[in-house]
Amino acid sequence: MMTLKKWVTTAGAALALSSLHGEMLDLEKDELKFGFIKLTDCAPIVIAKEKGFFEEEGLQVEVIAQPNWKQLLDNVINGELDGAHMLSGQPIAATIGFGTEAHIITAYTLDLNGNGITVSNAIWEQMQENDPALDTDTPAHPISAEGLKPIVEEKLEEGEKLQMGMVFPVSTHNYEIRYWLAASGIHPGFYTSEDKKGFTNAQVELSVTPPPQMPATLESGNISGYCVGEPWNQQAVAKGIGVPVTTNYDIWKNNPEKVFGVNAKWAEENPNTHIAVVKALIRAGKWLDETDDSGTLVNREEAVRILSQPNYVGADFDVIKNSMTGYFYFQKTDKREMPDFNVFFKYHSTYPWYSDGIWFLTQMRRWGQITEPKPADWYHEVAKKVYRPDVYLEAAKHLLEEGHIEESDIPWETDGYKPATDEFIDGVLYDPKDPIGYLNSHEIGNKDS
Repeated sequence: MMTLKKWVTTAGAALALSSLHGEMLDLEKDELKFGFIKLTDCAPIVIAKEKGFFEEEGLQVEVIAQPNWKQLLDNVINGELDGAHMLSGQPIAATIGFGTEAHIITAYTLDLNGNGITVSNAIWEQMQENDPALDTDTPAHPISAEGLKPIVEEKLEEGEKLQMGMVFPVSTHNYEIRYWLAASGIHPGFYTSEDKKGFTNAQVELSVTPPPQMPATLESGNISGYCVGEPWNQQAVAKGIGVPVTTNYDIWKNNPEKVFGVNAKWAEENPNTHIAVVKALIRAGKWLDETDDSGTLVNREEAVRILSQPNYVGADFDVIKNSMTGYFYFQKTDKREMPDFNVFFKYHSTYPWYSDGIWFLTQMRRWGQITEPKPADWYHEVAKKVYRPDVYLEAAKHLLEEGHIEESDIPWETDGYKPATDEFIDGVLYDPKDPIGYLNSHEIGNKDS
């Protein structure tokens, strides 16, 4: 219940803000709870709160860490959370009924890139023996899984399978490590209606480990490598327990990573609140990617200080700082400039592209999470059911009128599909308007007619 003092404070702030920034939206709900996992790409949500962008929209937001991706999704479905930092695959999978079924939508993409694949020191040493070109302080990138293949084959001959980790069955990380392995002829396994772990025909077994637990699980020897977001690859380097061999920027250049997801029913009941939330997130993304005339990211160190707080990511400042300020350590001797390791705004990255959703659907079908063939139209229909550019563009229109963004910041006239691209580690062309052709272009994986 709102007290008189709180009402006066809130009303006064709203009146002042409306005169400064134009008319406030008529919010259906102004006290919100958002969930996140302790990863640096939760940054837009955290920054929207800490820099006052939510508050300027009349929103009082509590940002709450969740123990794992399943619990986070369940809490959005049951209403405990109003929205959350989600894996790009989660709204899609929930909507089509893979795992927990619910209609989840997204009107905002939180970031591009941001993940890496790390192997244990022992595996790295064996990869160097298999490929002498890797036996240097600064090997050429990208590094494929070719050097891993003999290790996998040797284990199979011994009746064992190499164990690696990813964060969730419908995570970008699962599809990226599968893509990386398969591009070198290593089968990462199929899901079937009976096999929910995805081990069928697998030469490497991929199991779920929550992101913050990845380094410890690697160090214990329970897995020999993993795919995860930051700061948990850099943590392996800092602790001296593993070597990141590639980033997802090299697996698929400027790939979509996380989204802001809400229950479709919540969005229907709170349309203006949803628009206000997206407005604040757009401003946060723009702030995170702001540069000076030399191209230096001017706000990232401040963002890192905020994210390193225990109630947010809670990792060491220096560990988070590496990738967030445009650098990435592959080894302590191998620090490289990677200005696009984390992208939060540029390249029209925040727009909810249908083509992003279609790629994830192709990977779900490729590896058997979608158990039966689907016609091409189905892929487009599902993407349009989940991705909501109408909400995004309405939020952007308000921000343009208020002077917070430039007209060039937003792809106003797009049909929602990015151009076809072959900027993948294997050079295979992805045309989002031809999902079946793309699915069939891979040597390993399901194929449809």
